[in-house]
Order: sequence, then structure tokens, then C-alpha cells
Amino acid sequence: MTAGDGDTHDLVEDLLERVVDALGLNASVEVVSDGDTVTGTVHGTDLGLFIGRHGQTIEAVQHLAYRMTVHRDEGARKRIVIDAEGYRARREDTLTSMARRLGKQAVEEGKIITFEPMNPQDRRVVHLALAKFPGVVTKSDGEGEARRVQIIPVRR
Repeated sequence: MTAGDGDTHDLVEDLLERVVDALGLNASVEVVSDGDTVTGTVHGTDLGLFIGRHGQTIEAVQHLAYRMTVHRDEGARKRIVIDAEGYRARREDTLTSMARRLGKQAVEEGKIITFEPMNPQDRRVVHLALAKFPGVVTKSDGEGEARRVQIIPVRR
């Protein structure tokens, strides 16, 4: 671990501990550095407040951690991932299942299906889930926080 790794690791750990304390959660924090990625995980029960609706709070904490590390050291840009008891893997599984179900529906009905607005990470999961799905293509449409994925049936 280089000096920059330790700084990022410590900053993420400190931020997560402060957020957990501020929210009054009975939880512990684990931070692991692996090459270009620093992963901070919150462990505990009843972490819904930390995760937020559709992961909005966890995304905000992740963005804040990234911005803090970039601001502190321009040369030590690391990918920052914040998770809580496997939330990210569960969210990816849910989005993948939903995307495939809606892809099938788009093919059967011959209609474009549009998701609600999503963050870039969730949109990427949907695009990847349907990349090799027969009979559909995906496209992101809209700007900023209103950006959403469309599932478009294609003629054979």
C-alpha cells in the first residue's frame, strides 16, 4: 500500500464512521484497499437509513468520499465503493432480473419500455443485462438526474 492508498483508506474509514455515528446506527465499518479500488462496507442490522431509497444515501456517501479524496490529492485517484451488508450485489441482481423480464415484455408487445430515472451505475447494470438479449437494444435518454434506460424491440 502506497502513502496515497493509506490516506484514501483512512479518509473513507473516517467518513463512514462519522456517518454511522451521525445516523445513530449500531454498525461497524470495514475498509479494504485493493489496487485502484478502496471499498468501504458498513456492517450491522437495520441499515435502511444508511442505504436510503433506491440507494440514494449510499450513492451520496460514495460520491462525497470520492470528491474528498480527489480534492485532497489529485494524483491519487482511486475508485471508491461504499456498500452496506451486500446491498450493491442485491441491487444488481434485482435490476438484472427486472431488465430481463422487461426485455421479454418489450419483445412480446413490440413496444418501447422506459425505466424510471436511474443513476449511471444502475443504468450500466441494465445495459449489460440486455447487451446479448435477443430482440432488443437499449439506449439511455434524457439529461442529468432524469436520464433513463429505454428497452427498444428490434425487428428480426
